[in-house]
Amino acid sequence: MKSKIAILTDTNSGILASEMKEWDVHMVPMPIIIDGETYYEDDTITKAEYYEKLEANADISTSQPSPGNVTDIYDKLLEEYEEIVYIPMSSGLSSTCHTVTMLAEDYGGRIHVVDNQRISVTMIQAVKDAVYLRDLGKSAKEIADYLKEDGLNSAIYIAVDTLKYLKKGGRVTPAGAAIGEVLNIKPVLQIQGGKLDAFAKVRGMKSAQKTMLKAIQEDKENRFADQEVKIVVAYSGLIKPGEEWLRNVQAYFEDDSIEMYHLPLSITTHVGPGAFGIGIMSYAESKVK
Repeated sequence: MKSKIAILTDTNSGILASEMKEWDVHMVPMPIIIDGETYYEDDTITKAEYYEKLEANADISTSQPSPGNVTDIYDKLLEEYEEIVYIPMSSGLSSTCHTVTMLAEDYGGRIHVVDNQRISVTMIQAVKDAVYLRDLGKSAKEIADYLKEDGLNSAIYIAVDTLKYLKKGGRVTPAGAAIGEVLNIKPVLQIQGGKLDAFAKVRGMKSAQKTMLKAIQEDKENRFADQEVKIVVAYSGLIKPGEEWLRNVQAYFEDDSIEMYHLPLSITTHVGPGAFGIGIMSYAESKVK
């Protein structure tokens, strides 16, 4: 027998199709616009095809899902479930959260949109927390309230290999990007409270990775000193460098349970290939029994 509560998220989480099926969660596909045509990750375009277009300097941007697509998903799920807990990407990174919240207002309180200020690997944990709480028998409101309260108990750091895509998005000036490339500057970005901000600028990717490891270690020892946490890594581009990054992180924290995910293509569009990420977050299973 299926739960009365549907857990819904979007492809900015990076959740795999196999995990969607295993966890019984549902997905809103986020559009990727390439040379004027709309694509959807792992549906109408593969990661390999996307990277080919990226390397060929195609014009790539991201967009919100159309209101019609969102309400179609709402309508279909509510035929099978009594309520929906919807976890979209952070409102600090996209206006999608505001749009889907407005659309949910027409459904008589049956849809609980949760802005818990997350994306990518920390967003995956929010979905896993929702599944855990659903399976414990918590109500949709209880799940939504927990996720909203716990949302800021997370952090992400991303090291960018090239300044090209930050320049395109207006986060780096053309002059700054040119100087940075000559000096081999690798920006380390952070997502705290749902917004993408600069964290550090270092020379070379190895230094950038060390900076991220130190930042996570400090978060673990200080900010999360009184909580149990999970650490997850991410990458964009070829699998081999990503696997090496995973091994390095596992060794640093002496924790073989640390997992790795591919950065969603919607994020890759803004940070480019060869980016490495790491996230830390609390989790419901350690708090709610």
